[in-house]
Amino acid sequence: MKMIKTTIVGLLIGVFGLVSQAGAQEKGPIGISMPTKSSARWIADGDNMVKVFKEKGYKTDLQYAEDDIPNQLAQIENMVTKGVKVLVIAAIDGTTLSNALQKAADKGIKVIAYDRLIRGSKNVDYYATFDNFQVGVLQAGYIEKTLGLKEGKGPFNIELFGGSADDNNAFFFYNGAMSVLQPYIDKGKLVVRSKQTGMDKVSTLRWDGAVAQARMDNLLSAYYGNAHVDAVLSPYDGISIGILSSLKGVGYGTPKQPMPIVTGQDAEVPSVKSIVRGEQRQTVFKDTRELAKVTVGMVDAMLSGKAPAINDTKTYNNGVKIVPSYLLKPVSVDASNWKQVLVGSGYYTEAQIK
Repeated sequence: MKMIKTTIVGLLIGVFGLVSQAGAQEKGPIGISMPTKSSARWIADGDNMVKVFKEKGYKTDLQYAEDDIPNQLAQIENMVTKGVKVLVIAAIDGTTLSNALQKAADKGIKVIAYDRLIRGSKNVDYYATFDNFQVGVLQAGYIEKTLGLKEGKGPFNIELFGGSADDNNAFFFYNGAMSVLQPYIDKGKLVVRSKQTGMDKVSTLRWDGAVAQARMDNLLSAYYGNAHVDAVLSPYDGISIGILSSLKGVGYGTPKQPMPIVTGQDAEVPSVKSIVRGEQRQTVFKDTRELAKVTVGMVDAMLSGKAPAINDTKTYNNGVKIVPSYLLKPVSVDASNWKQVLVGSGYYTEAQIK
């Protein structure tokens, strides 16, 4: 009798073990496709997502494409072949993935566009991002406040930089900024000496700081021989660093020729250090830890047969459909609050900045 009981207990343990293993297998793998490791921001995104997925019991397959579109396509197709449950994709070019996403849809794989909207595909289920229009508003609002434009001060010289034209976010950043700046340009309180406005003229391919530096060199040479540039709208810290290098190269950053106001985004360590030194003046912080939590929450809900939490059903039309989205709030950071926002939140340690 004792042997029978032992056998039954053993069988039950075995059955529950199999059920447990099956449950674990159901929690993944999740394919995560990131654009590049050349930006500290994307490294943080990948690390944070893997961490939160792991805490929830998910296996992940994290790949970086190093800003190579064919490479990202191959990585995504490989994830589909391996049978991931969900794809989380921060696209290099959000218009190039339609065929790969159709293959995913054919296998029942759900897709979340991460931070960058995937365009031209019906097979994008959700979008997790920050309020990208507001990012531009914060950048331009800092310029507006620091120059005293609301008080009627001016005219001031300004040059405009946009992000990569193949990234849908770049247009939201630019349009958000111009919603603040354009009225002052129209009134003559802000003067774009180069007359280069619009994303067709000011975009920066692949968000490349070297490309931005070369363009800033040309602008300074052609339009600022005897004039001072007072502000530069920059949408991203990597671009800002390139702009600052150009400005330093012609003597900006001295008491006789002070640095213009240069904005940024992503609160990358080199730019935060630059803000502490008084060079770059502002950046926009987007807490990737929170975006990771939102994304994992979306995946968890979908795989549990529930509706993910969203807070926007109007803004993000990818050309085929309006993609239901969750937007997080960005935060403006400058010399007055970097320690409180970045160190106080535990995102960085003070030692990383000093």
